[in-house]
Amino acid sequence: MQNKGLVKLFALLFGLVSIYQLSFTFKSNQIDAAAEEAAFSKYDTPEEINAEEIRYLDSLQTYKVEVDGKRQGIKVFDIGIADYTYNEVKDKAMNLGLDLKGGINVILEISVKDILEGLANHTTDPVFNKALSDAEEIQKDAQEPYLESFFTAFDAIKGDTKLASPDIFANRTLSEEITIDMSDDQVKDVIKKKVDESIVSAFEVLRKRIDKFGVTQPNIQRLGNSGRILVELPGAKDVERVKKLLQSTAQLEFWDAYRGDQFLPFLAQANEVLKPIVNAEKKTETEVAEVAETATDSTTTEEGNADLLDKLVGETSADSTDVEANPILDLLRGYGAGGASVATFEAKDKDLITSYLNNPKVRALLPAEQRYVKFAWGIQPKDSDYVDLYALVGNRENEPELSGAVITDARQSYNQLGKPSVSMQMNSKGAKIWEEMTGRAYQQQSQIAIVLDDIVYSAPGVSTGPISGGNSEISGAFTLNEAVDLANVLRAGKLPASADIVQADEVGPSLGKEAIDSGIKSFMIALALVLVWMILYYGVAGSFADIALLFNILLIFGVLSGLGAVLTLPGLAGIVLTIGMSVDANVLIFERVREEIAAGKTQQEAIKDGFSNALSSILDANITTGLTAIILFVFGTGPIKGFATTLLIGIVTSLFTAIFITRLLVDWYVNKGKSLEFSTGLTKGLFKNTNINFITKRKVAYIISGALLVLSIGSLATKGLDQGIDFVGGRTYQVRFTEDVKPEEVKANLMDKFGSAEVKTIGNSHQLKISTKYKVDENSAEADEEVQTMLFDALKPYLPSGMAYQDFADGKNGIGKVLSSKVSPTIADDIKKESFWAVLGSLVVVFLYILLRFKKWQFSLGAVAAVFHDIIIVLGVFSITHSFMPFSMEIDQAFIAAILTVIGYSLNDTVVVFDRIREVLAEKLGFKGGANINSAINSTLSRTLNTSLTTLVVLLAMFTFGADSLRGLLFALIVGVVVGTYSSVFIATPIMYDSLKDKGEAPKED
Repeated sequence: MQNKGLVKLFALLFGLVSIYQLSFTFKSNQIDAAAEEAAFSKYDTPEEINAEEIRYLDSLQTYKVEVDGKRQGIKVFDIGIADYTYNEVKDKAMNLGLDLKGGINVILEISVKDILEGLANHTTDPVFNKALSDAEEIQKDAQEPYLESFFTAFDAIKGDTKLASPDIFANRTLSEEITIDMSDDQVKDVIKKKVDESIVSAFEVLRKRIDKFGVTQPNIQRLGNSGRILVELPGAKDVERVKKLLQSTAQLEFWDAYRGDQFLPFLAQANEVLKPIVNAEKKTETEVAEVAETATDSTTTEEGNADLLDKLVGETSADSTDVEANPILDLLRGYGAGGASVATFEAKDKDLITSYLNNPKVRALLPAEQRYVKFAWGIQPKDSDYVDLYALVGNRENEPELSGAVITDARQSYNQLGKPSVSMQMNSKGAKIWEEMTGRAYQQQSQIAIVLDDIVYSAPGVSTGPISGGNSEISGAFTLNEAVDLANVLRAGKLPASADIVQADEVGPSLGKEAIDSGIKSFMIALALVLVWMILYYGVAGSFADIALLFNILLIFGVLSGLGAVLTLPGLAGIVLTIGMSVDANVLIFERVREEIAAGKTQQEAIKDGFSNALSSILDANITTGLTAIILFVFGTGPIKGFATTLLIGIVTSLFTAIFITRLLVDWYVNKGKSLEFSTGLTKGLFKNTNINFITKRKVAYIISGALLVLSIGSLATKGLDQGIDFVGGRTYQVRFTEDVKPEEVKANLMDKFGSAEVKTIGNSHQLKISTKYKVDENSAEADEEVQTMLFDALKPYLPSGMAYQDFADGKNGIGKVLSSKVSPTIADDIKKESFWAVLGSLVVVFLYILLRFKKWQFSLGAVAAVFHDIIIVLGVFSITHSFMPFSMEIDQAFIAAILTVIGYSLNDTVVVFDRIREVLAEKLGFKGGANINSAINSTLSRTLNTSLTTLVVLLAMFTFGADSLRGLLFALIVGVVVGTYSSVFIATPIMYDSLKDKGEAPKED
């Protein structure tokens, strides 16, 4: 080999750089472990432990002024050539994915509908609003962005209505950009620009919020022009806190509030008006009016109000034996005493009370000066079932006098009672209005309600006169984290529209730790088996291949760390698969060297020619696998992209180590005058004299494959596949119990709650995977919380006695919900279509590559036919066995990754055989009726079986000892390797041969 010095230099540099990059990961893990240990030694509750960990790590980021004036954090790592702060160490450390570290991964969809409504000033134009509604229907089966669906819907029904109508977009807000004489096409261009600006604004707001959240190595990126934003927060432990942070629109408003006692008579009046309606009694309008009139004559003093309500509550409590129910008063749990709170109700009754208060007959009871009153609910204190009702001073436009747009800064502070609060600073315009509002409240002895996203956080009175300077404070039933988050949200600004979580994956920290442990265990077992096998089969040469393999693994992890790529559980599987590929390259080389030695060449010549002749097969095999990995990278998201990333890196490093590092070691050994056999006593001469007539046996293979295909297609047509939520939408939870549970019993309980539920045992009998389509079309945080609460209620009989909801949601001590996923139907449809194009695209690309390399379309036809054969059989196996396998066999994105990997492996195997056929044909001039094809297949048989066996050993180790979540993917790969090995010999080659016109003289039957 030429340029050995250059190869040695590169190998040394690459190795040192990899060790350097990985040193940051080791140091980062050491610091994180110290933070965790410090937190556990001081506190017991998860919230306190998490807060202490953050404080510990924040202490390492405390800024100090260096001599040169540069602000730098405390140095935590000195490697001789430089020293680093914790942030710098963390930035350079390897990123662990959600499934290895726990946390949350969500796709948020910014509501373009909300943006359009805002741009149109919330118009009541019927054509505009009908087009919005129609666009939502179009979106259910469309791949285009919502905005394009809106334009399509509008054009279909617009008639004489124009987008530039004063009632739509030619309004005061857009007057500088849209005029009434503009065409629809011109308006569309402006609206597209405005919508895009709003989404960019939302992206920046979310980015600012996440930067302040406190997790390390967050990832946020915009997904095309769809209005979707991907947010990954590995290590985030408080999932509900994350969701609130991401979905809060931060619509801050300041309202004048009525004194609560002013509305006590109104509640009594409303109760009497609603009583005949709720009790379904047939009363005349006159009788209803008499009831209302009687109520209006009630005492109106504060003392009288209290007496009235005390009497009514006492006489008509929930336990009353009266025949008639009191719709409002039966639900009343308290009333305001001099403050802005009107009354207290249970949180579960909020929607019902709101519907009562918005009833037209009830609103008619309000005097003229209170006609536009806005009823709002307060924030629900933690660990409380009760919430206060407020009455805000509204106007005809239902807008507050002051909005959060005037806030220039917000920070977490403490109120006079020492409780966490949020202090805010306003701009000059806001400060002036604030001074007027506080002055008015002082004079009238009323309150000002501070409202965030339609929730009253506080309603303070003003006791010292008008407040100048624009300072204000929000106080309430805050925890420290909630106050910090609220300050960050207000400082980052409000979202221009609501943000719905359309896809989410949550992994508990306990499950992440288990995934790391099982991943490392399976990785080490697989590695050990491969290392031992190579030495047993190839002797000393095998040990050189092992050294190259270990160096290859070092390079893979070093490159992953250096690139800032994310290591996921499927990514770890990709590395394990790379082990098999790395071994495959060495097997190809060693087998060719053995052939050259058998042909009578000297050891030096055999090594030189063996490496040279194997190069073409190695390159072709790795390029075809690389092409499928690239397609997987382009179409995949999250863990699947991680799988593709490690596979691509592994292909490059495997080529380098197999071709160059192994060669360096072999040449070093031989140049010392030692003999290198490339075999052992057990394997010497193995497969040397095989002479199987594969071509004449192809008809038997066709019959076997035909039967398997018919069976597979039949099962697919009748039984179908177990489609996961990636393809159909819904919510999935992985729940762990302390004892074994029966899935049939659990399903019966869940069906009563949800009406739709699938329950499967996963891994062992005390762990279930639960899926439901209940409220699948609702993406709000409230819907997510409702479904999870219902799940908890349904599973209570199987959970530890007295287990709290929050402990269940956090998966405390590994019991309860340890993983959850959500995919909206729209996203599911997109995933399904993207998966289809990924598989089809990989087949097309590979067909073209093989056509380019082998110059005959028959080779491409044989390869693609074999791939189709393999895919259908793998799908058939999943269809036939998914109902009784003890692990999840859902068809999801991970399965698509497995299918694409099977495609790559099958092609890898086929290309190696084809490459040898091409070489034999060139040497022996012609097919000779298939004799030369038989010769080529027999000569590669040792390599084919050796590589397949090695890969299977790796996959089986991962399947047996790895994480439960990977078993479906690994099972697909195992089936794919077996079928792919078979098809490369018995399907791809025969089809290529049968499609030839000139086959030469047919070989004789055995």
